[in-house]
Amino acid sequence: MNSSSGSPAFPRGRVLSSDCPSRRLLAGVTSKWGVLVLVALSRGPLRWSELLRTIGGISEKMLAQTLRTFEADGLVLRDARPVVPPYVEYGLTKDGREVTDLLLPLVEWVQDHVGADGSAERSG
Repeated sequence: MNSSSGSPAFPRGRVLSSDCPSRRLLAGVTSKWGVLVLVALSRGPLRWSELLRTIGGISEKMLAQTLRTFEADGLVLRDARPVVPPYVEYGLTKDGREVTDLLLPLVEWVQDHVGADGSAERSG
């Protein structure tokens, strides 16, 4: 988004086009690890090891990749303090909170509609 005007930097409604620049951001935000990182950070800033413990099954490589991408996209802020031992904390930016607020209802819906085998429950 163009932060000065709040309007997109490209025409809206092009997400279905193969050359739409929003697809990269959409792919990251809606990826399995992307959603889980955002959900974990929705509760407040966390250190690397806390994120790794909180998000079951994520590898160090995927956590690092996801955090780097979100930091570059302006969704996550990396707060590195010059102390010994190093102290690094990750938190959501304003844009990160905004997109996470949109994702949380979807995550809740999924949790409410998943069957014991992991598939969607059928509701007639």
